[in-house]
Amino acid sequence: MKHFIFPLLAFLPVLLLSACGAPKKDAAPALTPENERVFYEIFVGSFSDSNGDGIGDLRGIIQRMDYLNDGKGSEGNSLGVEGLWLTPIFKSPSYHKYNVNDYYAIDEQFGTMEDLKELIALCHSRNVKLILDLPLNHTGTNHPWFNAFVLARRRGRQEDPYYDFYSVCPQGSMLPGGRSFQPLTGTDLLYECNFTGEMPELDFDKEAVRQAVLEVAKYYLDLGVDGFRFDAAKYIYLGETAKNTAFWQWFMGELRKIKPEIYAVAEVWDGDAITDSYFPALDCFNFTTAGAESLIDSTAKAGYVRSFTAYMEKYLRTIKTMRPEAMPHLFISNHDTDRAAGYLTLISRQMHMAANLYLLSPGSPTIYYGEEIGLKGARGGASTDANRRLAMRWGDGDTVKNPVGSSYEEKNQVNGTVAEQLAAEGSLLKHYQKIIALRKAHPAIARGSYRPLALTDIKAGGFVAEWQDQAVCVLHNTSRSTERIPLSALSTEYRFDRIEGVLGLGEAAIEEGELVIGGLTSLVLTTSP
Repeated sequence: MKHFIFPLLAFLPVLLLSACGAPKKDAAPALTPENERVFYEIFVGSFSDSNGDGIGDLRGIIQRMDYLNDGKGSEGNSLGVEGLWLTPIFKSPSYHKYNVNDYYAIDEQFGTMEDLKELIALCHSRNVKLILDLPLNHTGTNHPWFNAFVLARRRGRQEDPYYDFYSVCPQGSMLPGGRSFQPLTGTDLLYECNFTGEMPELDFDKEAVRQAVLEVAKYYLDLGVDGFRFDAAKYIYLGETAKNTAFWQWFMGELRKIKPEIYAVAEVWDGDAITDSYFPALDCFNFTTAGAESLIDSTAKAGYVRSFTAYMEKYLRTIKTMRPEAMPHLFISNHDTDRAAGYLTLISRQMHMAANLYLLSPGSPTIYYGEEIGLKGARGGASTDANRRLAMRWGDGDTVKNPVGSSYEEKNQVNGTVAEQLAAEGSLLKHYQKIIALRKAHPAIARGSYRPLALTDIKAGGFVAEWQDQAVCVLHNTSRSTERIPLSALSTEYRFDRIEGVLGLGEAAIEEGELVIGGLTSLVLTTSP
């Protein structure tokens, strides 16, 4: 790797005090919950094992907090993430825990409620938010609600409070399109189960069901969690977007009475035309930019950056019209997709460029555990999601193992371990540390206004962000060629002539009124004091 002309360390201690240009009268106001932070998704059973049983657990996460966020800010040596999303930790018979049998109990494989309380306290002591993955649309078949429902139906006890808890149709009737059902043994009914027969769907037309799931969420907010990732949010009423959004409006309204600053993001795996309709209630992950052959993927592979920034400008305008405090939630892979290191390679620097593109963007991006070391995993011929949820590669004797049902061969893991990458200055992990530090040093990137650069003849591009008294310019060169860009082409209002951080393969310099930026390189500029 080449040495940067402007080292990254230049931006760390002083930037928050330096002037970044004159305050702009119409700069975007502060968004009070301060939820625009980098999150890190942990598939709990595959992350870190504290007791030698091969299964990741809550205490394993506690023991890895210094890796995630050591609480030392720019003085530390951690990844620097500002939020944790834990996949379901509730009592469940599966390795993934999405078929919950008791929302009020931590699965014994993962630990205890006391472990969760300790993790919450540790996160908050380091200004890290903690959210739980909450699958509400369905439960497990051994949940007490489902057991009581089955018994009431078999006995015909309509007065039983659980008689109408789950969605059913009479056998032989016309079934709603796009939904799945299975026979309810001992009755003439079919129960709705859109994922598997072990995940029966609750009936949200019933007030008792709504109150029951509301109490679950309230319990964990009272415990101290900062919010939730809502699994399968469009499955509350599958195929009925208006009813879904009405439910989430009500549900989030109730939760904001308890915690106005709640962090909430929904999984609505669909195109923008559908997901946008949820934003009056809560934010949604952006699936348009995620995964193989997506907008981030194609841009990182020597695409035109202006395609990405034009999309982001339009997307931001749309969601903020829906709800002013709405924000994007970008990612490149998660526990339901093939891992990004399989289609964005390290040797080509595509993985680095993709990270630059989405982490140096507004809102609250999410890193999938292991992404920062290039962990691989794909469904492949085995067609199992377990291959997307493989054990974190620590390289220090951690006993965590791959989940049940996985078949991905260890020989395919060629990008190294955490221990190896921490010791290598040019590693992907070090790259992620630098991106997050640079983003945090310039809050305007996450929280400010967004104006794409008007660069049309080259692949390089970016945006100008303004927030309070800060103005920054983020620029990416996805090509392999060095570009020379007049400073006057970056903004008509600011002279961005101070390089605060350089990320990537090349170098950057300002020469005679031009910005010279190497190929496969990103940077952040401000104005001189």
